[in-house]
Amino acid sequence: MSDERLVLTEVSEYIATITLNRPKALNALSPELMDELIAAVNACDSDDSVRVLILTGGPRAFAAGADIKAMIESSPMKLHVSQIIAKWNRIRDCRKPIIAAVSGYALGGGCELAMMCDIILASDTAKFGQPEINIGVIPGAGGTQRLTRAIGPYRAMELILTGDLISAQEAAAYGLVSHVYPAESLPSEARRLAAKIASRPPLAVQMAKDAVRYAAETTLREGLEIEKRNFYMLFDTQDQKEGMRAFVEKRTPTFTGE
Repeated sequence: MSDERLVLTEVSEYIATITLNRPKALNALSPELMDELIAAVNACDSDDSVRVLILTGGPRAFAAGADIKAMIESSPMKLHVSQIIAKWNRIRDCRKPIIAAVSGYALGGGCELAMMCDIILASDTAKFGQPEINIGVIPGAGGTQRLTRAIGPYRAMELILTGDLISAQEAAAYGLVSHVYPAESLPSEARRLAAKIASRPPLAVQMAKDAVRYAAETTLREGLEIEKRNFYMLFDTQDQKEGMRAFVEKRTPTFTGE
C-alpha cells in the first residue's frame, strides 16, 4: 500500500469534510483506512472549530465494502483480538452530527458505515446493499440491525438474504436516504445542510442527536428519560439563554457553543 493518505480531512466554517481516499480499490474499508478514519473522526469530535462532519467517498464508490483480501484468512479469535468491528463504534459514538454523502457503491461495510452516520444524502448514482451472503457470511458491523430499523424487517430480510442492491431512489422511498440529488450537486447540497446545522446551537445539536439515537436503539420509556435529561441540561447553557432572549427580543441569536 502506498504512503498516500487513505482519509483526507478539510475543515472550513465549522464543517469538516472527511473523504475516503482509496479510489483504485473503490474505497474498500481496509483496517488501515478504518484506523485513519477513526483518528479523523476523533480529531473532529474534540475540535471546537468543527460542529458538523460530512463523510464522503468518490464518484464511483462511497465504499464498496470491507477489504476481503485482508479478511479471507481470518479466524474467530483473530477477529476477536483485533476488535476490528468494535472499533467502528467510534463513528457512531461521535458527539457531533455526521452527514454521509454517498455517490456510487455503498455496499456491505460501506452501507454499514453510512448507516453509522446521522443523515444519509445520496446522488442519483448511489447503490446500497448488504451482499455479504454472496461470500458466505452475513453483515457484521450493524447491517442486520440498523438496516432493519431503517427500512423494516421484511425489506431488510429480502436484501440481506438475497444480497440484492437498491438504487438511491429506492433507498429514499424505503426511508434509508433523506434526499437524492444529481451527482454533481451532492457535495454542495451536503455542505448546505451541514452549514444549516452548524448555525444552530452546538450543544443543543449534540443533545438532540443523542436523544434521537436513543429513540432508535432503546425502549420508549428509556428514550423519554434521556430526552427529559438532555432538555433539562440545556438550561445550563449560555446558548439557551441567548436563543430564548433573541426570540423574545425578535432578533437573530448568536450561538457560541457555551
